[in-house]
Amino acid sequence: MADHKREQHVPGTLPANGDGAVDSGRVFANYATLPDIQSLPDERKIPIDKVGVKGLRYPISVKDRQKGLQHTVGLFDLFVNLPHDFKGAHMSRFIEVLNEFRGEISMEKFREILEKIKSKLNAKSAHMNVEFPYFIEKNAPITGTPGLMSYTCFMRGALADRFDLIVGVEVPVTTVCPCSKEISEYGAHNQRGIVRVQLRFRKLFWIEEIIEVVESSVSSEIYSLLKRPDEKFVTEKAYENPMFVEDVVRLALSRLREKNNFPWYKIEAENFESIHNHSAYASIEKDFSPEPDCFTGGSSIRYNGAL
Repeated sequence: MADHKREQHVPGTLPANGDGAVDSGRVFANYATLPDIQSLPDERKIPIDKVGVKGLRYPISVKDRQKGLQHTVGLFDLFVNLPHDFKGAHMSRFIEVLNEFRGEISMEKFREILEKIKSKLNAKSAHMNVEFPYFIEKNAPITGTPGLMSYTCFMRGALADRFDLIVGVEVPVTTVCPCSKEISEYGAHNQRGIVRVQLRFRKLFWIEEIIEVVESSVSSEIYSLLKRPDEKFVTEKAYENPMFVEDVVRLALSRLREKNNFPWYKIEAENFESIHNHSAYASIEKDFSPEPDCFTGGSSIRYNGAL
């Protein structure tokens, strides 16, 4: 009589068939019997506004005006609401959705991604924030020497009864102090700064458009690579174009309004003062499209009907 040994499963290993290979059918059978703790009821009856994953780094592709697509790395926050009667959210489902769309994270895709998150997690609201470095090749102003400039970009979207999307970019700049130039016999203090622009929009636009608006609204734009003739040009250009942070936000706002595409925006300028131990700061926030005039599409979309 054959000796039939009882099959034993060693914890921490996957079920295998006779030749030692993983038996996927048995794996999924075991998976189906595992308890789903997140779906258990919660007796405290307290809903949660946002639950999900935060600070997830993930390779993505974003639209590039010059090259079509640019590969970069996004830092993601993904959330949904959690009803009072559920113990937790299925965190792995956020990653499944992100993996599906990582080939292109764009303004056009944002609503579709949030809809998929809502559906996947059976939620009433979904939120996604992504921040990523965006690179543009810029030629030095005199020698034409190429160099890559990095800009921090972000998109913040939410979908509940309505859809909302804010797109933003941080642009490094140079400013020269008008007061310092006026009162000094020679020279003037100058410093590097950051201009941060956040926008809602009616129709799609390129990130490069906003960067160009900002760089034309300061004493001088910044380059990653300058030779001596370039450095001379940038220094003299900035000196001949002194600006306070107040000047920067006002000029940038005026130029954004000319585009007639942005019903809401917030513009912040911060100078890292070279002769002080503090920064100079200015901010303007404007909303030019109160509801319901802001709608350009379906009534379920706030501001961004073109999406």
